[in-house]
Amino acid sequence: MVSSERSMSHGSKSTSSARDRFQELLRTAVHDGTLVKLTLGKHRGADPTLENLFVRPVTLKAGLHFAFVWRHATRDVTKNHRADAALTELERLIGTDFLDAHLFTRRSHAQLETRPDGSFRLKEAAAAASQTSPPPTAHDRSKRYLISSDTPWLRALGVTNERGQPREGMADKFRQIQKFAELLLHLLDEAGWADPAAGSTRLQIADMGSGKGYLTFAMAELLGERAEVRGVELRPELVSLCNRVAHEQGFAQRLAFTAGSIATAAPTACDVLIALHACDTATDDALARGIAAGARLLVVAPCCQRELRPQLTAPPVFEMPLRHGIFQERHAEFATDALRALLLEWAGFRTKVFEFISTEHTAKNLMLAAIRTQPAAGAREHIAAQIRDFARFYGIRTQALARALDFEL
Repeated sequence: MVSSERSMSHGSKSTSSARDRFQELLRTAVHDGTLVKLTLGKHRGADPTLENLFVRPVTLKAGLHFAFVWRHATRDVTKNHRADAALTELERLIGTDFLDAHLFTRRSHAQLETRPDGSFRLKEAAAAASQTSPPPTAHDRSKRYLISSDTPWLRALGVTNERGQPREGMADKFRQIQKFAELLLHLLDEAGWADPAAGSTRLQIADMGSGKGYLTFAMAELLGERAEVRGVELRPELVSLCNRVAHEQGFAQRLAFTAGSIATAAPTACDVLIALHACDTATDDALARGIAAGARLLVVAPCCQRELRPQLTAPPVFEMPLRHGIFQERHAEFATDALRALLLEWAGFRTKVFEFISTEHTAKNLMLAAIRTQPAAGAREHIAAQIRDFARFYGIRTQALARALDFEL
């Protein structure tokens, strides 16, 4: 692997500067069709809610464009630009509004860092063999997915047929797999695992309650040799099926499934913990296990939030509406997941709550992602006061994640 570093101050006009070199690499990748993706981070612009910008090529009916996904604290905004407009916008942003830039092409990876003194540092590395194929650019009906529809394990798990088309009743599951793959890559970028000069240590990923393994296999497919993925599932017949498919499809050295519950088979150490649709307090168990295991990224999709429903004593103004069971259920869901997000902030994580996939495809579509960070001085005390105010407002006396974290409500 060839790597290099270059440093030069903002004020330099030299085309050999690190920033100019990065811009040259970007322009070349855009014009010759080798761009895979670009990620901009460490935002320092005027909008305090903006966190990252993700750019990738997409093919629309009007031709090749570049999709800009502006990631805010609570929402994403997508805009598509033609090549020249995209480059003009990116050249304005790199090294000014965004202090960190990661460029992935089919030939190389590059990272541009803006130092506190205004100088730049550039790190370059040759692309891994798995990144040398053309990037997925198609959009809408002709879309080429991150997980190709003719991937053998999708057929082995019954998602697609021999022609690479979703089987009857599996179209929603296929879309869910693709959406999860896209979200996971963005979250890994945000958690700091996009550095092309990162070490060779594999990410340790645990999928708690992995079921039939659709998303567990997707993680192993996406990350390749970068990760070791472990699925934990209570039903032994699904564990046997997934281990057999993993062995047959060449994943055995980096993907394995074990039988057990979240409580009994939780990892002792991991970097990423996933728990999608873990029922009721099993979501809290998974979050607590991930925190204890030192995970930097937690991703959960809660469901069946029943624990708090008998405790909720909302203010009198809610008395009439909450006579209806459906409102009670949704109110309990909100109170449970809002409290989880606050507790994770208190535990040292930056949290995001968003829609995982459209309710057209699944009613259980909330996702909570948490990235370990260093909270500002005094932040924990402020968050703790907010948590207790929230609990007092709803009459919440005890909650599973709070108990696991020894947090007195």
